[in-house]
Amino acid sequence: MSDNLLTLEGVHTHIGAYHILHGVDLQVPRGQLTMLLGRNGAGKTTTLRTIMGLWQASQGRVTFNGADITKKHTPQIAQLNIAYVPENMGIFADLTVKENMLLAARQARTAAQIDTQRLAWIFKLFPAVEKFWNYPAGKLSGGQKQMLAVSRAIVEPRELLIVDEPSKGLAPAIINNMIDAFQQLKASGVTILLVEQNINFAKRLGDHVAVMDDGRVVHAGSMQALAEDAALQQRLLGLSL
Repeated sequence: MSDNLLTLEGVHTHIGAYHILHGVDLQVPRGQLTMLLGRNGAGKTTTLRTIMGLWQASQGRVTFNGADITKKHTPQIAQLNIAYVPENMGIFADLTVKENMLLAARQARTAAQIDTQRLAWIFKLFPAVEKFWNYPAGKLSGGQKQMLAVSRAIVEPRELLIVDEPSKGLAPAIINNMIDAFQQLKASGVTILLVEQNINFAKRLGDHVAVMDDGRVVHAGSMQALAEDAALQQRLLGLSL
């Protein structure tokens, strides 16, 4: 079995008349947390949406667990035990927290049928989800909505978790809570791919890193090596960790 759970080879994506991805090569090692970094407009979100089939690759190949998923539709990809948390979180504002969770729990028809042990684990990771269980999701704060979005993605066991900017707009205390949650998820064996702009978040969590620029991956390696190389950081990201 390959050490990489997810692989992109020469992936191009067009959106209308715009050519966004220009041959993305990306490896997501099994059981590790991979950070996808890059300046705004580098193509990070488009890469995630292409993996999930929300936008179709016009060239190249996406492979998950050794199977070609390039032409699969989003529901088929989700059924492969891949969960995706978009940047806008995708919360159903008019539904309660419980109802949002139930929609994601495909094996349950009522909240009582959701795996109680897993739910208890999620409540321990994100106490706000339990506290506001019967509360309209649209009334939650930004940080609470992000916690709900991640909780919904992991309400059933997933092999791959893909999250777009989980720390965006969050207070430092909530970011620390989110870091702890992802560390526990990784320890449980989940493979994680994160897009991040918060470099401290990336440095504390990442095992592997890929840096994008102008629709391509321009650097890949260990997160620790990038964190310790100020000159490389400056060249790739225009900043120092």
